[in-house]
Amino acid sequence: MRAALIASVAFTTWAASAAEKPRFRDLNHNGKRDLYENAAQPTDKRVADLLKRMTLEEKVALMLHGTLQAEGGRGIGAGKAYDKPSVRELLGRGVNSFITRLGPDPRTFAQENNAIQQMAEATRLGIPATISTDPRNHFAVTAGASSETGGFSQWPETLGMAAIGDEKLVERFGHLVAAEYRAVGIQMALSPQADLYTEPRWPRGVATFGADPATVSRLAGAYVRGFQGSANGLVKSGVATVVKHWVGYGAEPQGFDGHNYYGRTAKLDNESFAEHVAAFDGALAAKSAGVMPTYVIAEGVSIDGKPVPQVGAGFSKPMIEGLLRGTKKFGGIVISDWAITNTCPEQCMNPTPGKPQGFAIAMPWGIENLAEEDRYAMGANAGIDQFGGVDNPAPLLAAVKAGKVSRARVDEAARRVLRLKFDLGLFDNPYVDANAADRSVGSQTTQAEADAAQRAAQVLLENKGDLLPLGPGQKVWLSGVSAQAAKAAGLIIVDSLDQADVALVRVATPHEMLHPNHFFGSRQHEGRLDFRADDEATKTVTMAAAKVPTIVAVDLERPAVLTLIKDKASALYGLFGASDTVLLDLVTGKAKSRGRLPFELPSSAKAVEDQHPGRPDDSVAPLYKRGDGIILP
Repeated sequence: MRAALIASVAFTTWAASAAEKPRFRDLNHNGKRDLYENAAQPTDKRVADLLKRMTLEEKVALMLHGTLQAEGGRGIGAGKAYDKPSVRELLGRGVNSFITRLGPDPRTFAQENNAIQQMAEATRLGIPATISTDPRNHFAVTAGASSETGGFSQWPETLGMAAIGDEKLVERFGHLVAAEYRAVGIQMALSPQADLYTEPRWPRGVATFGADPATVSRLAGAYVRGFQGSANGLVKSGVATVVKHWVGYGAEPQGFDGHNYYGRTAKLDNESFAEHVAAFDGALAAKSAGVMPTYVIAEGVSIDGKPVPQVGAGFSKPMIEGLLRGTKKFGGIVISDWAITNTCPEQCMNPTPGKPQGFAIAMPWGIENLAEEDRYAMGANAGIDQFGGVDNPAPLLAAVKAGKVSRARVDEAARRVLRLKFDLGLFDNPYVDANAADRSVGSQTTQAEADAAQRAAQVLLENKGDLLPLGPGQKVWLSGVSAQAAKAAGLIIVDSLDQADVALVRVATPHEMLHPNHFFGSRQHEGRLDFRADDEATKTVTMAAAKVPTIVAVDLERPAVLTLIKDKASALYGLFGASDTVLLDLVTGKAKSRGRLPFELPSSAKAVEDQHPGRPDDSVAPLYKRGDGIILP
């Protein structure tokens, strides 16, 4: 029944004229094949034909990238099914590019996205929906930055890919994950992050390729090639990448993130800024379909000898039209980060326990006092083709009608949005087979490759007395590790350290909740990185190490200060996205890690405080240097 429904959806508006036997998709419902409906015509001609048929209002609506809301109204679109009436309303406004944060099983996901395309096909011109996503194939999940896996294959974190350093593996990852995306009806990846991870306290670094500009450039380029399907840009079966965040996002003082008013600036100088820019070279060389400017205001930076305007990069013409399009020759679509044109009231800037931020989300940094219409105008004139996270065309349309944005600029942006839809093949068939999605997404074959990458990505930092690998039948005391996984690995689980031969302790990098009233600040890991004597994790390691040799595995979503842990651990792993099963495979010698640190690990809290937020790996006397790691024979 479901397969029949999919087939019927895919051919709802196919038609044939008396003179032309082949069927075509009659997108504008006029009974004849128009030029933009003809797949045999060159893309430029199809785009030009469609643009001529569009009203100003429809073109302006193309410049918005909204959110597919979920049933139940959870604000950012998380759920298992779409709120169809709200989507129909957005399509009626002319908005047809959306982020999805849905997390159902693959079959349901494909059916839900087909339903969106069916509604899009019913609009005046039948323009198909472009559906994008944040990363959803890793371990870390943070609202507004990544999504739940929902049946997709699970790979090491992007930092883990950097720890391996293998371009071919990253490209293979991109190829396999792109196939999963397209299987469920997603055509755009709001990734990779080519941000240079220079401020160790920054909570977004886990999705980067680390602190070395050359490594970031090389691996981000491989990521783009894998997702898009070629070394020379997007192919029809690929997924369009949007490399982000142009540029300097990883250089925020104290690591406070640009989603928040208190994290709206990055501290740089021209030398460090050049390194942050260089990190994007590989992705741009691979012709990423899109680029997303950063929220933050770059302090201390000049372009062509002139200080950059003290506004977020989405409002900075020197950053977009000058450096990105002019110097770097980027020709694709520029999509703003989410909600840069929203109004940020006092509740957004300075929330309180009595009045927390909630969904008063906005990031118009540097132009907070401008009217909404003028914020849109400034972004469009700086070079934004599509505004992320918004779905009301009225303010931008008002700016155009008031002469603040030229109609030529609207046509330029609309042309780029439409061309990408044609390049992805959406005008010819945007539908997917839900049965095939159920079979292919998160398949055993793909997950086996993901598991192998997980094993390779971890970093062994200490192995005193050649403790590892553990032999079968050893008695192990566990903390933070699945007993079931340990038993499956051939170990004997004991409840008391007095009974144990060895202890295995898994802990997280320390963090603090410094901004509990902010929407993102309350969800991000901020603050200190150092393990302290009174931390529960440190107490556990100390207690275990006093009794038996202790293996410590630390999830390094940020560069932890391991000084107190190092001396107590007989073996020490830095983890970059690994299941307990994978960790046990490494500990027992069934597999070998081959990762090396993608950033340095500072030696003290003071060293973290004293380092420059814009410069990579510059703390004094790091405990471990970038590139450190033990590869067992």
